Amino acid sequence: MKTECLGDYIKHKGEKYPCTVSLAMGLVGGKWKAVILYHLKDREKRYSELRREMPSITEMTLSLQLKQLENDGLVSRKVYGKKPPIKVVYNLTDFGKTTIPVLEAITAWGNYVAIEQGELAGGNIK
Repeated sequence: MKTECLGDYIKHKGEKYPCTVSLAMGLVGGKWKAVILYHLKDREKRYSELRREMPSITEMTLSLQLKQLENDGLVSRKVYGKKPPIKVVYNLTDFGKTTIPVLEAITAWGNYVAIEQGELAGGNIK
């Protein structure tokens, strides 16, 4: 029997999920979480760097998603300094780094869909 089918539900950090796919999507699903993880996969970044790399995300959404990713143990937040201006950097945790193969697979599939079916600035990508 598959791991995702061994019980009635999976419990993780107080939340119940009907299967392992639901658990995984709870951690990285939504419009922005995987994108944020993707931008952190190669090196740590400051909040302002993430905002520049994702100009269509609002500040409130980025802040909220980073907090959720931090609470779920995927992202770490380090604060340097005690008086403004302080430096805050975000990085993938060891647990967060386990998402890299998934992120790379999603990226490859997204590239495929964009090339085969997508449009860019009013024209086809092909």
